[in-house]
Amino acid sequence: MKFDLQSDYKPAGDQPKAIEELTSRIQAGERMQTLLGVTGSGKTFTMANVIQNTQKPTLVIAHNKTLAAQLCNEFREFFPNNAVEYFVSYYDYYQPEAYMPRTDTYIEKEAQINQEIDRLRHSATQAILSRRDVIIVSSVSCIYALGSPAEYKRTVLHLKAGESDLSRSDLFRRLVDMQFERTTADLDRGFFRARGDIIEVMPKNEERIYRLAYEGDLLKTITVLDPITRKELEEAEDVWIFPAKHYVVTPEHQETALKNIEQELAERLAEFDAQGKVLEERLKRRTRYDLEMIRNVGYCNGIENYSRHFDGRAPGEPPYTLMDYFPDDYLMIIDESHVTVSQVGGMYEGDRARKNTLIEHGFRLPSARDNRPLKFDEFEKRINQVLFTSATPGKYEHQKSTAVVEQIIRPTGLVDPEVVVRPITPKKGGKGQVEDLIDEILERVPKGERVLATTLTKKMAEDLTEFLKEKGIKVQYIHSDVETL
Repeated sequence: MKFDLQSDYKPAGDQPKAIEELTSRIQAGERMQTLLGVTGSGKTFTMANVIQNTQKPTLVIAHNKTLAAQLCNEFREFFPNNAVEYFVSYYDYYQPEAYMPRTDTYIEKEAQINQEIDRLRHSATQAILSRRDVIIVSSVSCIYALGSPAEYKRTVLHLKAGESDLSRSDLFRRLVDMQFERTTADLDRGFFRARGDIIEVMPKNEERIYRLAYEGDLLKTITVLDPITRKELEEAEDVWIFPAKHYVVTPEHQETALKNIEQELAERLAEFDAQGKVLEERLKRRTRYDLEMIRNVGYCNGIENYSRHFDGRAPGEPPYTLMDYFPDDYLMIIDESHVTVSQVGGMYEGDRARKNTLIEHGFRLPSARDNRPLKFDEFEKRINQVLFTSATPGKYEHQKSTAVVEQIIRPTGLVDPEVVVRPITPKKGGKGQVEDLIDEILERVPKGERVLATTLTKKMAEDLTEFLKEKGIKVQYIHSDVETL
């Protein structure tokens, strides 16, 4: 399916020129360019038109969750018939694991996951693996470690009614391998339940239940149910079920990974022993406990610190991220690039400093360093084509872009007011800022106009108000300490 832009508006002001130039440059294969658009010039609408014209799967990166949510809603209005997904950190609360040597204080990782955002993250990765008309709006979470897209895609389960390729017992094993949990209570996302020949599954990315009815080894029917009312919504011919977690490891890979972890542990213990550090017991106890948990439960707290072994990566090799789920010809748009680019560049060093302390003091194996965000040069290598958008592009954007396309005239035709800078301290025979302000006020009073004066502090606002009142000017101040009711 192709992108289908729906809007009652037509490009106006500088938008038509910007859309045409950006589209032609992207189609010509130019790697980096910048849209310099003033506030209110309709940069989002321009982006939507560029996506419509180029027909490329698109990753839009914003510098915080709020802006990402706003952009996601706007793109959903422009593309109601296409997949517009939201991908941000799924933590409502997150306290990373840390150690403070000065006070000998160890802080355990603590996190509270937002299940709805987790669902949206799964929906995003599943959309990009199954279709091309996809826009994913993300925060800098897109540069953080995620499971291997190849393993994730290989584990996808496709069931068809009327087939006997997968028996009931084999289906149980497949669902458990896909990180689904079995329950006898109410179904939630990522769980399945079995009663006789009926198996009910609730995928991680959907608000619906699939009831699979077996007759022996034959999958007789697939029924879609509402999870609240249990009302039958439709009979489905087939169903695609994606893994319940982004970290999916086959049993063979898991056993290899556990052996590699044990080998790294032995090497690290020998290293501590040679250095005369008495940290062996702490690291040995913790790592072996984690290994037993993974073998018996399939999970342990902080399992992401062993991700390098489960992914089969070499030391120092970058992790898989959301960017690896996109096809090679995708388009990236970095919104408010003057903020977002520097934010992407700063993520790695902060994470590494914390990990180094944990590793040096025997809380984690050295491989924990490889559970990390991308370095900036690794991020750049994963860019196919990128469009920076900002009202004030930074030095990086100007240096890297082959073109800076300006969008100055708004669709309304309004331009920014002229800004005049005047000195605070008067020159000899000149006027200071307060005298200058009074002249401007007196010029506007006969015209029936009003004047808004802003100050640096609340106290300055109050003092200026008193001074102007003494000059016979009708004036009032307002700030956060004013009781409005």
